[in-house]
Amino acid sequence: MSAEKYHITTFGCQTNVADSERMEGALKSRGMVPVVSVQEADYVVINTCMVRESAENRVYGMVHNLGKQRMKTGLPKKIVVTGCMVGGAVRDKTGKAMKLLRDRLPTVDEFLPIDEVGFANIPERAATKMAYIPISNGCNNYCSFCIVPYTRGPEISRPMEDVLAECQKVWDQGFSEVMLLGQNVNSYGADLVKGEEEFSLDGLGQEYLGQTVKPVIVKHLGRLRIPTLFPYLLDMVAKLGFSKIDFFSSNPWDFSDELIDVIARNASITRTLHLPVQSGDDAVLKQMNRWYTVDEYFALIEKIRSKIDGVEFTTDIIVGFPGESDEAFENTVRLCEQVGFSKAFVARYSPRPYTKSAKTMENDVAHEVKKERWLRLDKIVNAYAYL
Repeated sequence: MSAEKYHITTFGCQTNVADSERMEGALKSRGMVPVVSVQEADYVVINTCMVRESAENRVYGMVHNLGKQRMKTGLPKKIVVTGCMVGGAVRDKTGKAMKLLRDRLPTVDEFLPIDEVGFANIPERAATKMAYIPISNGCNNYCSFCIVPYTRGPEISRPMEDVLAECQKVWDQGFSEVMLLGQNVNSYGADLVKGEEEFSLDGLGQEYLGQTVKPVIVKHLGRLRIPTLFPYLLDMVAKLGFSKIDFFSSNPWDFSDELIDVIARNASITRTLHLPVQSGDDAVLKQMNRWYTVDEYFALIEKIRSKIDGVEFTTDIIVGFPGESDEAFENTVRLCEQVGFSKAFVARYSPRPYTKSAKTMENDVAHEVKKERWLRLDKIVNAYAYL
């Protein structure tokens, strides 16, 4: 009897890729074998994204096509949908979201919460040079446009010893680069500290026995905001010997001075920092529930540049957010020109279920205007793509 064949399609960010790698490890441990073509697979897994409406629509299209294929060929025998679309549905305690998902995707055989694919599963890594290492999951910030807190839940940090052990393992396996992943890596460890003034490093290796550290308290808008262990974690990973260490993603308001210092003194840590600004207009930022002003964001950029030689910045920007006037958009253009981002992921606003903007704000910027702003800003910031 031949082994079952599987195929995984992943939509979305690097975190979803890391989730799919763990899922692939689980499937291989069951004796299943991968195939490149989805048409040949007995077992199809679709790891979904809901950050943008376009990503969600691609999932609907793929499942629809797989249903038609099954009618003709009998394959796939099983269609499994997981990831953020399922996460949002299972966290809706009314059951309405899951019912709606089942109604929209009647050919799906199983809706699998990604939480059930635990870290005990050994990842089947797609790359041979860079390893993706999740350090936390979920988000506590509730930006008004963002569905992540609803699809992935509140932020939960992996134990530091588990993260370091996985980093050591991929180093031993020959990986030369590593990327630490979380919805907001800057706040890693806030839940591990639990209000304690010191954090024990026992269990992290012989060199740390008996040592404790004081959590870094991030200051924002003149207030002490959160404790974090991320600067310590990043510094420890840098000591393992990787040629390059990256991390994704980080919120501007949690970027501590201590984190800047760790990056500055470790040449192996990336010099391309992803700092999502989302808008260059203060009124829009306030509506987005982003906890900084344009001036504060730019001041952070300048502080990092003053301490880290050769640093570059990438960012995320949403155009056409509710209430974004022509003037507000021009403010975003001006900020992009002022900062000089090496790359920007520019998206047109689309209302996302569960979010405050979808519930309380009118989607009042015309589609044509969103498209015009998107094309213009993309061409300005990502000019190299048009050369």
